[in-house]
Amino acid sequence: MRNSISYLPLFVVTFFFGCNQKATIQEVDRFDGLWTLHVMEQYDPESGEWTEWREGMQGYILYDSKDHMSVHLTSRGYQNTNIQFPNFVDTISLEALKHLTNSYVYFANYTLLKDEGIVEHARISHSNPSEWNQVVRRRYRFSGDTLILEPMEENNAGLRLKWIRSSETAKD
Repeated sequence: MRNSISYLPLFVVTFFFGCNQKATIQEVDRFDGLWTLHVMEQYDPESGEWTEWREGMQGYILYDSKDHMSVHLTSRGYQNTNIQFPNFVDTISLEALKHLTNSYVYFANYTLLKDEGIVEHARISHSNPSEWNQVVRRRYRFSGDTLILEPMEENNAGLRLKWIRSSETAKD
């Protein structure tokens, strides 16, 4: 009897840390995969309502099981253009350059701060050179098959992005 009691604290500690680790793995698994932007909204403090941001956005966010992520956001219908883009090494027209400013892309390593409901994106590249190597934070929550992210940095505060889990690849 005495030997079994001495193992009780070890069992409790092992059980606690085992369950805690499993919960973290389950949370990462919830992020894992490709998500399609359903809606990007901005909060209006005067009306207390959320409205669609900039007449609609589209895009994808991808989280993998190795703590990498990428996001690509564009204005709605971005791909539907007759603008001709030259080869990468050629000069580009002013019209094409203006169109490209409607495309927002970055790649990052991510960390879940599960107890705080925050995901951190440690950017490794960005379509805006001044945003390379920055860490940004997003409040997150899940509602069914929807991932809701809310940027925490001051210049993007008040935005909310709702992503739907996607099994599809990008389409026209």
